[in-house]
Amino acid sequence: MKITALKCTVLGNNVVLRIATDEGVSGYAQAETSKTAYLKPHVMFYQDMILGEDPRDVERVMTRIRRLGAFKPWGAAVSSIEMALWDIAGQAAGVPVYRLLGGKVRDRVCVYNGSIRFSMDGRIDPQAHADNMQKMIDRPENFCFVKQGVAFHSNMPRSVDGFSFQESQPGGRHPHRGLMTAKGFSHLMACIEAMREVCGDGVGLALDCGPGMVVPDALKLARACEDLDVMWLEDMITGDYTPYVQADLYREVTQSTTTKIHTGEQIYLRQNFTDLIEKRAVDIIGPDPADIGGIAELKWVAEYADLHGILMAPHGTGDGLLGLAALVQVCATLPSNYVAFEYPTGNPEWWYDIVEGLPDPIVVDSHIEVWDRPGIGVTFRVDAAKKYLPEGDEDFFD
Repeated sequence: MKITALKCTVLGNNVVLRIATDEGVSGYAQAETSKTAYLKPHVMFYQDMILGEDPRDVERVMTRIRRLGAFKPWGAAVSSIEMALWDIAGQAAGVPVYRLLGGKVRDRVCVYNGSIRFSMDGRIDPQAHADNMQKMIDRPENFCFVKQGVAFHSNMPRSVDGFSFQESQPGGRHPHRGLMTAKGFSHLMACIEAMREVCGDGVGLALDCGPGMVVPDALKLARACEDLDVMWLEDMITGDYTPYVQADLYREVTQSTTTKIHTGEQIYLRQNFTDLIEKRAVDIIGPDPADIGGIAELKWVAEYADLHGILMAPHGTGDGLLGLAALVQVCATLPSNYVAFEYPTGNPEWWYDIVEGLPDPIVVDSHIEVWDRPGIGVTFRVDAAKKYLPEGDEDFFD
C-alpha cells in the first residue's frame, strides 16, 4: 500500500485532510477550528515528503515530517497527518485504532464540557456567570464536570475597568498578561464562587485562566480556590499560542497549593513535556492530539506522566467530530491517570449530517462507549459532504 495523494479542504469551521492510497483506502483527520484561516498550505507543505510511503508504517512516515512542526498552531499539520495515517492503518488491518495502540483498558471514556458554552449577552457580573454555568450543567449529556474561561481567558480584562495594571489589548488569541489589580482579583473570585455554588457537590468546576498570569497572582488564585475544591486551574502562566513551557514557574505554584494545576494544550512533541513531568511542575497535563503530534505522541506522554504521578485530561474543544473519534480511540488505551477529555462538537450543526459512525446519542452520563469499527470508526457520507466543499476543492473526495 502506498500514499498517492494528500488533500486538504475546509468544511465549515474545520480544516480537513484526506490521505489517499493506491488500494482505495483513505484516511481522514480534522484540525482545530481556530486554525481554519491559514492551516491548509501548511498541511500541503508535507505532501512531497509522504507520497509513495506505506501509510501503515505510521512511525516511518512521521520521522520524515515530525521535526518540521512546532508549537501550536504549526504542529497541527503534522498532528492531523498522523491521525489520518492511523485511520488508514486500522482500516487496512480491519481493526479499530485502539487495538493498534495496545488495546483498550476501558469500554467507556469519560468526557467533560469545555466547548458547549453560551453567550452572557454582554454581562460580566457574578450572577451572569452563575446563570451561564447552569446552562452548561443542564445539558442532556449530564457532564460530570464543566470548564469555564475566566481571568485572561475571558473578556474580564476588557470588560472590567481596571482588571489589571496593563492596557486592554485588541484582537483574539488571549493577548493579555500581567499583574491583576485588587479590584480585578475580587471580581474574578466573586464570579468563581458564584459558579461553584451552582455546581454544588454533583458537578465539578474547572477553570481556564490564561495564559498571562504572573506567578504571585497564579499562586494567590490557587490558594483562594483551595476551599472551593475546583477540578483544576488551567494555563495560568503559559498556554494557548505561547511557544514555550516555563515549567519552573508552574512548579512554584504547584508545590505551594493543594489546588490542582493544569497545562499542556499548546505543547508540541514529547520532548517539550519532559520538564513539566519530571519536575512535577503541574498536577495534570492536557495535550491536544491535534497539536502534540498525533494520538501516538499523546499516548506516550500519558504513559510517561503516569510514571511520575501526573494526571491526564486531554484538550479537544475545537477538534471536531473526526477529532472526537480519534480522542475516543486513544483515550480508551490510556493508563489509570486518565481523567476525561474535553468534548468537541460539530460546527456548524450540519457536520452531524455528513459523517457516519458516531453513536446516537454520543454522550450518555458524561461517557462515550468505545466503538469497534475499523480505523477511527467514523467516515464521511460523501454525497452529503460534497455540497459543502469550497470552490476549487470539488475533487477532495475523488
